[in-house]
Amino acid sequence: MRILLVEDEAKVSTFVARGLTEERFAVDVARDGKSGLDLATTYHYDLVILDLMLPGMGGLDVLRRVRTHSPVPVLILTARGEDLDRILGLEMGADDYLAKPFNPRELLARINAVLRRQAAAQTISTIHGATALTFAGWRIDFRLRELRNPAGARVAMTSAEFDLLRALCERPGRVLSRDSLLDLTQGRNAGSFERSIDVLISRIRRKIEPDPQDATMIKTVRSGGYIFTPAVEAITVPINGPS
Repeated sequence: MRILLVEDEAKVSTFVARGLTEERFAVDVARDGKSGLDLATTYHYDLVILDLMLPGMGGLDVLRRVRTHSPVPVLILTARGEDLDRILGLEMGADDYLAKPFNPRELLARINAVLRRQAAAQTISTIHGATALTFAGWRIDFRLRELRNPAGARVAMTSAEFDLLRALCERPGRVLSRDSLLDLTQGRNAGSFERSIDVLISRIRRKIEPDPQDATMIKTVRSGGYIFTPAVEAITVPINGPS
């Protein structure tokens, strides 16, 4: 992961850059707004850490111009009490903020949280445009409404089972409550109830889990619902097939 740090205070930038490098991030440092803008709009970064109090071009101006060029995640640094600038930064498209002075561990936690959200958003965007998904060797085909195991054999599924597995596959790594799964699959029909989700999950586990009694792909989250754990990859096939 490559990070751009735009910070004019030498001690702060050196301290932060050293800490992020130790966490295996590649870090470029800019000491003023114009240099930061030039780097942010010229090279690819996974995240920009942007101080708002910069000499010359201020951080808000940098953020506004970056947003016209790139959707790169931006974490802004503010001095305590700069509530208005913090709010303006968030309204202009910053993804998070951290007030100075800050705990290095909190900075790292916020960086990782922003990067996870960005990765999840990209995954969801890709997945929702797919005609099929693969996970742990399995393939779920939305056009044919079929599931195939790692050996390529078709696995029989009811319509309700297929719809529930699809909802889970399209939202990997997210805790989904029984209510949300009902809304995504069955809607609020008169006959739908939370217990039906548990029954369907049990059936799906018997079909895809190596050990249904110790599920590793569809995990139960206590008082939360369920989470689909495998990495999911999208497959997009033209409706008319390859030319």
